[in-house]
Amino acid sequence: MSTTPFEDRLRAALHPVEPPEDLALRLERTLVSLTELAADELEAWELSAMRDPRNWVRPAAAALVGAGAGTALVVLRVRGRHRRRREQSSGVLDLAERTVRDLADEARKLLP
Repeated sequence: MSTTPFEDRLRAALHPVEPPEDLALRLERTLVSLTELAADELEAWELSAMRDPRNWVRPAAAALVGAGAGTALVVLRVRGRHRRRREQSSGVLDLAERTVRDLADEARKLLP
């Protein structure tokens, strides 16, 4: 069965591409940096400025960015250890317990 040039081009365009080896490390560094910057922004914010709603934008944005980056960082780290946990687990329930425990441990590392 012969393919058309269009099918050949489409097949070449949709060919899977492997991500760079250091992608996970770069992503983790970026997420750590975002989390730290958001924490610094929240620490620098003065509570007395709470009276004026115009001052709420920066701390609210910092809280959202910090929470999002922190959550992504926890998920990235836990996902990176999934294969090892799966090999150590005796079943699905054991794997779920180990994963939840790992999530809690990573979350505790990020929280002050």
